[in-house]
Amino acid sequence: MEKRYFTIGMAGHIDHGKTSLTKALTNVDTDRLKEEKERQISIELGFAPLYEDEEIQVSVIDVPGHERFIRQMIAGVAGIDLVVLVVAADEGVMPQTREHLDILGFLGIQSGIVAITKIDRVDEEFIELVKDDILGELTGTVFETSPVVMVDSLSKKGIEDVKSLIIDTLKTKEVREFRGAFRLPIDQVFTVKGQGTVVRGTVYEGSIEEGQALQVMPKGQEVRARQLQVHHQPAKAAFAGQRVAVNLSGVSREDVERGDVLVSSQQFIVTKTIDVAITVVEDLEHLVKQRTLIKCHIGTAEVMGRIVFFDRNELQSENGEVLCQLRLEEEIVTKRGDRFIIRRPSPQETIGGGWVIDPRGNKYRFGQGTIAELEKKKAGTPEERIEAALLEAKGLTLTELIKRTALEEQELLDNLQSKKFLLFNSKEYTLASLVVLIEEDIGDKLRSFHENHPMRPGINKAELLQGIQKQVPKSLAEFVIENGLQKRMFNRKEQFVSLESFKPHVPKSWEKRTDNLLEELKGDGFKVRHLRDYLTSAGIPESLSAELVRFLEEQKYIISLDEQYYWHFDIFSEAVDTLRNHTGSEFEVGEAKEAVNLSRKYMIPFLERLDALGVTRRVENKRIWKK
Repeated sequence: MEKRYFTIGMAGHIDHGKTSLTKALTNVDTDRLKEEKERQISIELGFAPLYEDEEIQVSVIDVPGHERFIRQMIAGVAGIDLVVLVVAADEGVMPQTREHLDILGFLGIQSGIVAITKIDRVDEEFIELVKDDILGELTGTVFETSPVVMVDSLSKKGIEDVKSLIIDTLKTKEVREFRGAFRLPIDQVFTVKGQGTVVRGTVYEGSIEEGQALQVMPKGQEVRARQLQVHHQPAKAAFAGQRVAVNLSGVSREDVERGDVLVSSQQFIVTKTIDVAITVVEDLEHLVKQRTLIKCHIGTAEVMGRIVFFDRNELQSENGEVLCQLRLEEEIVTKRGDRFIIRRPSPQETIGGGWVIDPRGNKYRFGQGTIAELEKKKAGTPEERIEAALLEAKGLTLTELIKRTALEEQELLDNLQSKKFLLFNSKEYTLASLVVLIEEDIGDKLRSFHENHPMRPGINKAELLQGIQKQVPKSLAEFVIENGLQKRMFNRKEQFVSLESFKPHVPKSWEKRTDNLLEELKGDGFKVRHLRDYLTSAGIPESLSAELVRFLEEQKYIISLDEQYYWHFDIFSEAVDTLRNHTGSEFEVGEAKEAVNLSRKYMIPFLERLDALGVTRRVENKRIWKK
């Protein structure tokens, strides 16, 4: 089973005990800033490791509860897997609690736990009354049927119950999709002395590896992940659902800001106009008119813009989704299905939230014709549904596609005739564009490997597959490699895969010394010294010796008699020819010594090497030449 990574959020009204509960669960105080300590409220996102075993790793984000810090709360809660709604027993559901509930619903949060805190402040006989009152306020929200735990962070009552419930709930959740393009909306940017720019966030999708080339969008800056940290510990990789800090090379602190997105692919769209489906809060206080100024929170970005309607001129509380458009003042990075929140900047109020129908919105006419087109977009054309399913899963059978797209089999088959789609392994479909991307990725991996290990024949196929499987299913990775071999993009020798154009070679800086080694070894003929003497004499460092010797053996420049003695391959071939020409179909050691004029020191290892190579076969005291 693949390990799964989850991030949970603490949400609720100011001073209801979110940070205290986080500390009780993790032993980490997430209030880091001096101002936070002084005011005893959370301003910035705080995070801490909660739990890890062989199956799952869990991080906690403590999001601010104060109204002024609602934007940090939205940035923190977007992309999390489970929310613990914290409600103080002595105050119950408060205005900020309700606003948090609206936001959680708009962002599509499906899993929740209710933690009623500060129970030691309420008389025991009132506990159940408090609980019933709070649950009554949660009717109609995601927390309506959520489990409820009574806790007190100071006395630690119920803390283990909360922790167990979180772990048990997450272990039943499906793993996030970490194959495919990496995306990390940045919620924190800072510098570390001697290291440079560091960004932090929750990995929305895909995975990241140390040393990986990336882009900071929407600006398009080329960067590299110099180092990674998960839970303040160095990591070689990070996956969807994990909180990760990435030390970037190639960009300054001033060039990156909260709201930017770190990506591994150009498949993500940069846009200022998005077609959306929104749902409005029930108790909207102010009328929303055509082209009202709004603030859009999407991922970790916070962008001003205007809302544009096509079937009305004003909006109040509505039932169901409203199809409209957001025209933003700054570019964002998004794709179909992304969730967002819209708020009125003044007076401050959450208007609603929804999801992106099309990140590439255009200008449309006012009227029902446009609404009809947006309805079609919302449902998605058959081709778009297939494309979206394959973008997510990378490879699917016909049966799996029917389930994911809700299309009839014949309609599905008709659309799969498009050149966009490709059948592989006679039963699975993928995107032709994805195959090209994987081919390019394999080419980059091979090119990098050849540069770092020019004397090796290539990457072991199993190792190459393991690297690619982090992005795509094994069956698709196998297909792309085999397809590349047929197209002569790649070459395979035994279990090693290389670029077709690549030939193993000694690094240019060591060519002369290697030539000197071979020349000296050949000059000594049969009576050679230990190989390490030749390596030392040629000035070959120990760090290079093992790989150089392996290369020279594979390329048949040298051949080992035993672990210490090696002959130049030409000398070895000459000895074999001489022995064959001076013996019959079989011979003994004495005859061999006379034919080749070798001492026993070299003769026995020489004959044993012939046996090992299958040139001869030993029978008692004799050796028989094999045909």
